[in-house]
Order: sequence, then structure tokens, then C-alpha cells
Amino acid sequence: MGERIRGNSVLPARREAITLETADGLTLVGELALPIDRPPVATMICLHPLPTHGGMMDSHLFRKASYRLPALAGIAVLRFNTRGTSSLQGTSEGEFDNAVGERYDVAAAVEHAEFADLPHIWIVGWSFGTDLALMYGLEPSVEGIVLLSPPLRSSQPGHLQAWAASGKPVTALVPELDDYLQPDEARQRFAAIPQAEVIAVDGAKHLWVGDSERVLDEIVAKLAPGVPVPLPDTWDGPMERADSSAYKDRTVAAFDND
Repeated sequence: MGERIRGNSVLPARREAITLETADGLTLVGELALPIDRPPVATMICLHPLPTHGGMMDSHLFRKASYRLPALAGIAVLRFNTRGTSSLQGTSEGEFDNAVGERYDVAAAVEHAEFADLPHIWIVGWSFGTDLALMYGLEPSVEGIVLLSPPLRSSQPGHLQAWAASGKPVTALVPELDDYLQPDEARQRFAAIPQAEVIAVDGAKHLWVGDSERVLDEIVAKLAPGVPVPLPDTWDGPMERADSSAYKDRTVAAFDND
């Protein structure tokens, strides 16, 4: 049967610390997790929640994606701290710029994926990261975006129109009990993108506590449709356990072990 996969379970992968160099001269810290025994089938660039509210590259959904998806789905997971953001991996240079200077951070991540010849690049944004994805993610090499708890705060109608014109897939996972944008309003707002799919998740909240598996399954279904979902909840092989104690004083948006 194998061992049950839990919130801090770390499945085998080739993990390397990376640095991203932005066009405005900053160095950002990050990590790339790759399947250990095969080429990746797709690439997930993670754009984390608001750093002024605890968001970072280790925010729990993205941490779990990096721990599980290379092994379970063959997906490469690139996550990084936007400017001025800290995690165990370190602190990225610069200061939080309220979705302005972060355009260079997104571009640097996409360029890194391109330079590494990573296949089928998708951007997955969460909360603040969804605005960055909508505003700056429409790059030629980016095949589509998945938006988790999109507040649609910084992004403007023009950004939605650009995605509509591109025809590229846009998927929004919207919690029923979201603090900022709930499913009915999300459907109205995303109607500006004809190809957008809004998936309402009953009972879920903005931080997705208790719903990690559903979110990861939806991401895999978009990025790697050939991989069966739901993903396995057990692993028959080597498995490590991450130490989450360093995040006990951070918000649940940053770290959760459900």
C-alpha cells in the first residue's frame, strides 16, 4: 500500500537552488524541482500570495506542489520569492512594489524556464500571484495560467482583454467562501475572457486549508492532462519529512500541514 502522503511529505525529485536575475538588477532566490528519473512533461511557475501577509515561495500549496508533483505527475515546479520576500531559502533583493516592479520578477522566472528548455510552461498564481499572472504572464512561451483565489485587485480590464485575444487557456479556482471574490462574481468578471473556466470549490476558503489535494489535482489536470487524477495519497518508496517548525510563527497562508 505504501506510506500515506501528508502535508510535510517530500517525495523524490532533483531539487536545485536557483537565482533569478531581473532586468532591473535584482537577484531573486528560488528552487527548481524536477522529476528524478524522467524528463518533465510540463512546467509550473509559481507566483505566491501577498508577501506583506505571509506569502512566499513556501506558501503551503506551492511547497506541496514542489514536494509531490515531480514524482506523482512528472511536472517541473519552479518557485521563487518575489522582490523583498523571505523564506527558508533566503530573501530576494529589492522591496515589495505592489505589483509594479514585480513584472520583472515574473519575466525573470519565465526566462529561466525558457533557458533551461523546460517544456509546456504554465503559470500558477495564488491570490496576489494571480494578478501578477494576469498582468505579466502573457509571454509567448507561456501556454496558459491557473489562478487560485483570484482577487482581481491590481489587474485591469485591459489585462483580461489581452488574455481573451490570446485564446490561451485561463482557469480560475474560486473558493465558495473566499474573502475577496466568490464564484458568482468571478463568473461575471471572467466573462471578459470567453475561454476562461471558473471552477467553484464548495466549502473552500481563500487559503485552501484542507483543500490542498483538490487544488493539486486541478493543476495537474490542466498542465498534464495525461496524468490520472486524483493523485495517489500514498507512496511506495523513499520519502522524507520536511521540518515546518521554522514557520510556526507565520500565517497559515505561508505554511500549513493539513
